[in-house]
Amino acid sequence: MRVISLGWGVQSWALAAMTALGELPPVDAAIHADTTHERAETYEFAAKWTPWLEERGVRVVTVTPPEHRADPFYSVRTNSTFIPAFTSWPAGDSSGMLRRQCTGEWKIRPIRRWIQEHRDGQMVETWLGITLDEVTRMRQADVQYVVNRFPFVEYLDRPWTRMMVMQWLERNGLEIPVKSSCVFCPYHDRATWREIRAAGNGDWERAVAVDEAIRNKREGYLCYVHRNRVPLAEVDLRDETDHGQLTLWDEECEGMCFL
Repeated sequence: MRVISLGWGVQSWALAAMTALGELPPVDAAIHADTTHERAETYEFAAKWTPWLEERGVRVVTVTPPEHRADPFYSVRTNSTFIPAFTSWPAGDSSGMLRRQCTGEWKIRPIRRWIQEHRDGQMVETWLGITLDEVTRMRQADVQYVVNRFPFVEYLDRPWTRMMVMQWLERNGLEIPVKSSCVFCPYHDRATWREIRAAGNGDWERAVAVDEAIRNKREGYLCYVHRNRVPLAEVDLRDETDHGQLTLWDEECEGMCFL
């Protein structure tokens, strides 16, 4: 059994498109783990291109976490929040981030649940959209029935970079999507926050609402979605003050899903 982990970001979308156009072998499914908190552009992109993939033989499956676990504020284990919020003491001293639980709860668990229901005892080869510029992210699954594969590094004429993937999409007349991520992801860099605010589609307001709601979710600390540890609505997002944020990966949380 072979599946694609489809986050609808640049690399995973290209994997699915290359399969649809016959440049990569067929897959049994392209599985999108919908956190229910994706950017509006991602949902619009998926709605537009899912029929195109399925018309060309790529089955697109969308899985979601249970409703209560999709809540960014639900976490029995820490009595706080699933997202890796930035924290500070009320006095203002910086003190790090909360543990990231969102990837496991919103992506890995739902995908594995679907795989277990459909694999019929088979080993599962899972394709992840990791490129040459991100090889440090390549690792194997922590379960025996899944083998991770990285087609952009292993299967093509040579290892591809993210830029090469984007060029392939352009050559084939295919759109380049926005980065796949939750609207309130603390790993956003300043440019992404600017994009979200400028989009005018309600995502900025959603992110601000989450930021405000998590403020006192961890006893003894104040929590924020922005690294400056100030309310998101008050963050200065101008270019000249852009010192960056935790730009860990281009495909943000999509690529953190190591099945």
